[in-house]
Amino acid sequence: MDRPEITQLIFHPIKTPQNTPPAGAIDLEVPIADGVTIACRLHSHAVGSPTLIFFHGNGEIIPDYDQVGPGYVREGLNFLVAEYRGYGWSTGAPLTSTLLPDSNAVFLFLQAWLRDHGYTGALFVMGRSLGSASAIDVAVNHSDAISGLIIDSGFAKTLPLAKVLGVDLAAMGIGEEQSFNNSGKIAKFTKPTFILHGQYDQLIPLWQAETLQAECGARSKEFQIVPGADHNSLIAVAGPLYFQAIRKFIEKSAGLAPDWRERRRLFKAQQAEQQASQASGAPR
Repeated sequence: MDRPEITQLIFHPIKTPQNTPPAGAIDLEVPIADGVTIACRLHSHAVGSPTLIFFHGNGEIIPDYDQVGPGYVREGLNFLVAEYRGYGWSTGAPLTSTLLPDSNAVFLFLQAWLRDHGYTGALFVMGRSLGSASAIDVAVNHSDAISGLIIDSGFAKTLPLAKVLGVDLAAMGIGEEQSFNNSGKIAKFTKPTFILHGQYDQLIPLWQAETLQAECGARSKEFQIVPGADHNSLIAVAGPLYFQAIRKFIEKSAGLAPDWRERRRLFKAQQAEQQASQASGAPR
C-alpha cells in the first residue's frame, strides 16, 4: 500500500504555513516517535464539555475548519482537529503504513493533554472521508476511552474507492483486509455510532455508508442521509442542523440529554411556578 502509484492517488497533501488560530482556539503539536510532528487545533467551549477529536478528509487542512469549529462551540462542544503527515504545517510525508499508527498516537497524546489540562467531558472520535479510516481504527483500538464514534462521508470498502481514484488494488494482489478494512473493523465497535452521508455523494456512493451502518457492531447506531448534499457539501446544505444533530447524538450517547421523566418533572415544576405566580398576583 506504500507503493508510489498508490500513495500518489490516495493522498493529496496541502502544505501551508501555520496561521493564527481564530479566537478561542489554540494549536497543539504532537511529536511522533520518528521525529515527525503532527499539528492539531482545539476550538474550546469549556473544560467540562464533551470533546470531539476530528480526523479530516483528503486535500483538507486545519485552517479549512476555522469557520467550522465555532459551529461546534456554539453547540457546547470542544472540537479538536487533527492533521496528517505532510499536511498543513505538519512535517514528514504521508504513507498508508503510517496513517493509522499516527492517528492512534495522536489520539493518545490528545487524550493525555486534555486530562492534564482539566478537560473532564466525554470523549468522541469523528472522521470525514479519508479520516473515517483513522476514526474507525482509533475507535476500535481505544473503545474504552471514548463514548462514541461519528462518521461523515466515510467509506466501508477500500478497493472500490481506490478504483474510482484510479488504482486497481485487486489487480496488484491487495485484498480488503490488507487495506483500511473499515467495514471489518467497525463490526468490532459496539459503542454508539452516528453515520452521516450526502444523498448525491459522487466520490463515495451512498451504498458505502449503508454498508458501514449494516456492518457496525453497535446496538445504538444512527444513520442520517443529508438530502441534496454531495461529498463536500453536507455542512453547506444542512447548515446549523448538521451541528445540532451531532450535538444531540453526543448528549444522548454521553447521558447528558434529559430523559422523558426529567422533562416531565421540569414541565410540572414550571407549571407549579406559573400557578404560584398567578395566585400571588391575583386580587384579594
